Amino acid sequence: MIPAVDGAISADEVRQTARSIAALQLPSGMIPWFPGGHCDPWNHVETAMALDVAGLHDEAERAYRWLADVQRPDGSWHSYYLGDGIEDAKLDTNVVAYVAAGVYHHWLITGDLAFTRRMWPVVERAVDWVLELQTPRGEIIWARHVDGKPWSYALLTGSSSICHSLRCAVALAEVVGDERPEWELAAVNLANVIAYHPDAFAPKHRWAMDWYYPVLGGALTGEAADARLASQWGTFVMPGLGVRCVSNEPWVTAAETAECSMSFAAAGDLSTATALLQWTRPHRCDDGAYLTGLVHPERSSFPEGERTAYTAAAIILAADTISRASAASGLFLGEHLPAVTPAESLDELDELGRD
Repeated sequence: MIPAVDGAISADEVRQTARSIAALQLPSGMIPWFPGGHCDPWNHVETAMALDVAGLHDEAERAYRWLADVQRPDGSWHSYYLGDGIEDAKLDTNVVAYVAAGVYHHWLITGDLAFTRRMWPVVERAVDWVLELQTPRGEIIWARHVDGKPWSYALLTGSSSICHSLRCAVALAEVVGDERPEWELAAVNLANVIAYHPDAFAPKHRWAMDWYYPVLGGALTGEAADARLASQWGTFVMPGLGVRCVSNEPWVTAAETAECSMSFAAAGDLSTATALLQWTRPHRCDDGAYLTGLVHPERSSFPEGERTAYTAAAIILAADTISRASAASGLFLGEHLPAVTPAESLDELDELGRD
C-alpha cells in the first residue's frame, strides 16, 4: 500500500514524488541531490528507501548495487561522489553505517532474501569498519581521513543515526543467519552514551538534528523521549511553518521537519507528527519535487531554487511512518529491531557483555 497523510501528501503524490527521485538516478545507479549535483551515501540510501516505499523496487536495487560497486575494500565510502568521481574523500562513520538501515528496510518491504544475502557482505564490511571507531566509552568518532587518521571527536546526530543503523544491522544478521552479538552490545554502549553522557559529543546545539535525532535513532524512548522533544520545541519549531535547520535563523527545511515528524511518531505523538508533515506542503513543487528550505517571512527558497532528492525522500518516509502503509513503516518506530535500553551503570554493561 502507498502511504498518504491527509493535508500533507496523497498516495498519487507519493508516486509522483518518487518518480521525481527516480528521474535523477544516473545509469550507474547513483542518485545525486539534484541534476548535476553530488551524492552522499547516507542520503543516497534514504532515497532508495523512499523508492521502495513507492513500489519502485528495481530503481532501489540499482541504487544499492551502486553502493556495492563503489565500496572501498575496507568497507567504507567517501563522503561525497560526483557522476564521474569523488568530490570529498573523507570517510564519515554515519554515512557508512546507513547502508544497514537501507538493506534491512528493503528486506522488510520486498522479502527478497536472495538480494539481501548478496548485500550482506557489503553491510558486514561497512559495520565492522564503523565499529573500529567506537571509543571504549561507547561514542563513535565521526570520521576518518583517507590516510587512516581518525578525527578527534564524535557528533550526537551522527552517533544517534548510527545507533539506529546498528540495530538494523543486528536484525539483518538474524535474517541471513549470521548473528553478530558484538554489534548489539556496541549499539547498547552507544545508546548509553547518548542518554547519559552528552559531554561525549562536540557541541552542535544550534542544529535541529542534535535535538530530535536521539529520539529518531531510538536511544531515547518513553519519558526521556518526551522530555527531549519538549525541551527545544520553542527553539526550533516555527508553528505552522516547520522546523528551523538552525536555531538562530528563520530558515525552515522540509527534510528536518519530516524527520522531526518521525521522531514525534516514534515517541507516540501522532498528532504532532501529522501536523509537522502537513507544514511541509508549501515546499512541494508541481512536479512532486520539494524545495530544500524556505526563509520566513519572505517565503523565499534557500538555497535559491534548490530541490533535493533527500528532501523528497524524507517526506515519503515520514508519510509511511505516520500512515503505516508499507511493511517497513515501523522501522523508525523501533519495530522489528532489538531494544537498546541504555544501561544505568557500567555493571549493567558488563552483564550485557557476558550474556
